[in-house]
Amino acid sequence: MTGPSEEPAWKQRAVERSIRPAKLRAEQRVQRFLDAAQAIITEKGSTDFTVQEVVDRSKQSLRSFYLQFDGKHELLLALFEDALGRSADQIRAAAAGEDDPVDQLRVAVELLFESSRPDPTAQRPLFTDFAPQLLLTHPTEVKVAHASMLSLFTELMEKVAAAGMLRSDFNARRAAAMTMQTVMFIAQSSGDAEATAHPITADEVWTFCSQGFATK
Repeated sequence: MTGPSEEPAWKQRAVERSIRPAKLRAEQRVQRFLDAAQAIITEKGSTDFTVQEVVDRSKQSLRSFYLQFDGKHELLLALFEDALGRSADQIRAAAAGEDDPVDQLRVAVELLFESSRPDPTAQRPLFTDFAPQLLLTHPTEVKVAHASMLSLFTELMEKVAAAGMLRSDFNARRAAAMTMQTVMFIAQSSGDAEATAHPITADEVWTFCSQGFATK
């Protein structure tokens, strides 16, 4: 039985059916813009492009673009969030290859470090160029974009806690957030170290982080 302020179920179903095609078309338009922007980033090796370039590549209209995005910044944010989601899925799959919870977290830390560090040959401008700028100018958006990665690290840290390997004075989610942020900051700040004879390694980062949260 529906409440006095609720729409009848049949009406809700009718409305959902009527808007479903429009929603699908909107999703397809958004994806074409994202694909076009990603192709341009891959070709240029940077996020230095214009909205008009994306519109032309997607073969859609400028009006359509601004119906989906407020501007280039929001488009880049969408690409960044999507890339982080895919990265989290890849890291989860790799970590699943280990049986021990601590080893699973180690794999996640090392892969996150490698994917976040500056590497001109890898062409990851969303992570190496856009992300550091975004952290300074839009910290709230950064938090939202990293939700999938934080969820993964929290999941892995909770397994560590369940195995009795997390310090008793640590909360798993807070430990996961601090670990993830530490790894990404070290990676994104390691450009100078790469120019030396002894660059920071993923193994060093894992040792540093694990000594902070692991039981003695």
